[in-house]
Amino acid sequence: MCDTEERHDPNQSRWSHLRNILGRRGMFNQEDFIPDESILDCMLNDLKILVIGAGGLGCELLKDLTLSGLLNIHVIDMDTIDLSNLNRQFLFRQSDIGKPKAEVAAAFINQRVPGANVKPHFTKIQEKDDDFYRDFHIVVCGVDSILARRWINGMLLSLLEYDSDGKLDQSSVRILVDGGTEGFKGNVRVITPGMSACLECTLDLYPPQVNYPMCTIAHTPRQPEHCVEYIKMFLWEKEDPFGGLPIDGDNTQHIEWIFNSAQARAREYGIQGVTYRLTQGVIKRIIPAVASTNAVIAAACVNEVFKCATQCYTPMNNYMVFNDVNGVYSYTFAAERNSRCLVCSQQPRTLNFTTDAQLRQLIDHLQQDPTLQMKNPSLTTIIDGKTKTLYMTGIPSLEVATRPNLPKTLKELGLVDGHELICADVTSPTSLRFILHYTDNDMAE
Repeated sequence: MCDTEERHDPNQSRWSHLRNILGRRGMFNQEDFIPDESILDCMLNDLKILVIGAGGLGCELLKDLTLSGLLNIHVIDMDTIDLSNLNRQFLFRQSDIGKPKAEVAAAFINQRVPGANVKPHFTKIQEKDDDFYRDFHIVVCGVDSILARRWINGMLLSLLEYDSDGKLDQSSVRILVDGGTEGFKGNVRVITPGMSACLECTLDLYPPQVNYPMCTIAHTPRQPEHCVEYIKMFLWEKEDPFGGLPIDGDNTQHIEWIFNSAQARAREYGIQGVTYRLTQGVIKRIIPAVASTNAVIAAACVNEVFKCATQCYTPMNNYMVFNDVNGVYSYTFAAERNSRCLVCSQQPRTLNFTTDAQLRQLIDHLQQDPTLQMKNPSLTTIIDGKTKTLYMTGIPSLEVATRPNLPKTLKELGLVDGHELICADVTSPTSLRFILHYTDNDMAE
């Protein structure tokens, strides 16, 4: 699966440290590990890695992976380089501002690391098909988006194949190594789809995104963030300062206008603390980033990739948290599979409602339940052998057409106890199944 015509020689002196690890046994090796020079040859030439994200964590990952002998890499990122990236994303220079992160990062690594073969993809992960992801052995995720994590988790689970007896085909497994940072905190997890806990099994570990009450933003702001949100949600559309253009968090003129408007609103309500940095953070949902934390988490991720790729040591089982706010602290624990996981259990989730519950309430539940946290769910079902769209969010015309269903009760929509609901959402590449259960009879009993 190597993309280069010329194979790398594992006997080069630059790989001596890897030959020492893979060419002889050590006290921490797995019991069934057999030292063999072909392992290094395979790692240098045949192993194919996908890195998702070329930002702060992604830059560290690309550097660590290639210097560790994992040379055949594809990197995918939809973002372009901003001035604020330069303080920690060390593969970029001021002359690169405005260019695609993936392309610049790949070019830098290919030039700096001999033999590196990094191929960039300047696009969204959702725009690649199954065959693209099936072409890799290991996927390393270094993004700051929970939505992207959930989507790639679902994609790798959708690639799994089973035989007629329901036994998992190991060749269909693509290991996911996921890293995340926030300030001085970070985490690493190793997910073996179909065998270990997937990301959705522990979704409640990720707090829902902070949303401010609409009435507070509009009438009684108390925090500087409320002022920025007001400009974003109300004043931008009302005053249309840039001729119909949507807000672009990377456009300095847009941020400057929002900043000045938010300062004016803050003065009106006697609120302190509206700064340019805070304004940009609210608009772009920026997570605080520290270069040293990125370096630690990336190193831990690459260490796990190396163990999974060579099988010389037992991979981490399976979740590590890191904190250096006060001193340095790390802890590893085994996240357990959730037998009710909607994504990896292959079983539909039961939704408990009364017959007089509205469709709007069901959708609110899908969005607000900590174990689901859907963004814009669309629902369909089958009634009398025909597919019926209950609510559709992805296409504006269909959203308008199905909006009248929201205040209707589930019974009015023709849904009976045990009805199967099919849900599509941006958090998953595949449709998810639910079974509706009416609790009226339960209460009567």
